[in-house]
Amino acid sequence: MREILPEKLQILAQHTPSPLFVVGGSVRDYLARLTPLNGKRDWDICAPIPHETFEKIAKELGFEIKAVYAHTGTVKLLDEDKIEYEYTCFRSDKYVRGIHAPVEIYFTDDIEADARRRDFTCNAVYYDIKSDCFCDPLGGIDDVKNKRLRTVAPAKKVFGEDGLRLMRLARQAAELGFSPDEECLLGAKDNAALIQDISAERIFTELSAILRADGRYGVNNAQYFGISLLSELRVLDFILPELTLGRNLAQRADFHKYDVLEHSLKAVLYAPKEVRFAALLHDVGKPFCQLRDGNAHAHPEEGARLTREILSRLKAPKKLTEETATLVQLHMYDFNCQTRENKLRKFFIEHYSLLTPLLLLKQADFSACTDDLSVAPTCKRWNALLEQMQKERAPFTLKELAVSGKDLLALGIEPASVSKTLNALLSHAAITPTDNEKNKLLRLALALQKTL
Repeated sequence: MREILPEKLQILAQHTPSPLFVVGGSVRDYLARLTPLNGKRDWDICAPIPHETFEKIAKELGFEIKAVYAHTGTVKLLDEDKIEYEYTCFRSDKYVRGIHAPVEIYFTDDIEADARRRDFTCNAVYYDIKSDCFCDPLGGIDDVKNKRLRTVAPAKKVFGEDGLRLMRLARQAAELGFSPDEECLLGAKDNAALIQDISAERIFTELSAILRADGRYGVNNAQYFGISLLSELRVLDFILPELTLGRNLAQRADFHKYDVLEHSLKAVLYAPKEVRFAALLHDVGKPFCQLRDGNAHAHPEEGARLTREILSRLKAPKKLTEETATLVQLHMYDFNCQTRENKLRKFFIEHYSLLTPLLLLKQADFSACTDDLSVAPTCKRWNALLEQMQKERAPFTLKELAVSGKDLLALGIEPASVSKTLNALLSHAAITPTDNEKNKLLRLALALQKTL
């Protein structure tokens, strides 16, 4: 493992009075032969020496101290190559059920005690930098080789101490391609309700990582495995109860192989990372409408409303919330390919900024119905029309229009009418691209003043 260690870390290890260990993700990844696709490794280091001693040594060697948390014996530091490290003194933590943070912390020189405070054995393998050897107090190396997630203590205790570990289980299983053992699964299920003790921000961060889990190490279908595991553990029932109402809610057999919930999870499988929140929530309105109306006709509109409520509850960024809600609302548009061409052209320019993600969502929705990887009929139709419009040099945005707001003002059009007139001209030119000429549009602009 020494070949992947930063040089400054090896120098630091030579100057510490006790062995300095690397622990956690970077050791696990090395043993599993996994490399983060972004090239960035997590350097968690530890030793049985007080944080004050370690901090002093690091400063003398030119490391920049970014933060010190004396309560947990933690030091965050940066070397001159801008590589980040987090040091913790060996310790043992005591938790009270339902409280995310440890209520008592004991510093120790016992490496096994330090290992027992972690979550999974694969993350509790230590590498002694100075001696160039591994220390494996809990059998984590064997678990890495077998791609197994096993808790460092009885699973009910581990998950009962910290509800966030429920999310970490799903994320790490997905990212690594590891499978939880039976005890791990049962312990997580028994403690699923503890996710309610975790802040919305932390849940959103972990959920986002799960939906992008295939981008961590390149594990195929990782995002689907992770979100499905959350469903299996019933953690998803507490995070997204509106979505899990679709469990066992049957759909038309001639269109769907799966119930509403599984269809939504399958959509995540087939969706590119940019639209996975929309894929997950695109049918969230179906259970609501089915219970209220006895059918799912209004599910795009109700789904958009529920999406805003869900993502606001999870403290998601406003831009993501609005874009996802709009995609959910539009995902059924022209689903039967019966929309008139002129109306579809107008739709394209009205929603031009969202056309690419909407097409991606429509394809994922189609594929998730029956695992059909062929091009969705709506996508085929839309792409053909978009290509035709491009060949016709139809304008899609106001910037591509042959006239500007200044031109309309010079024509004598009232400032209050300029925006409406420009958008009306854009709609017209999208349908009749040959009219996208300045003189033609100016004449049309004057005529439009009688109707706007």
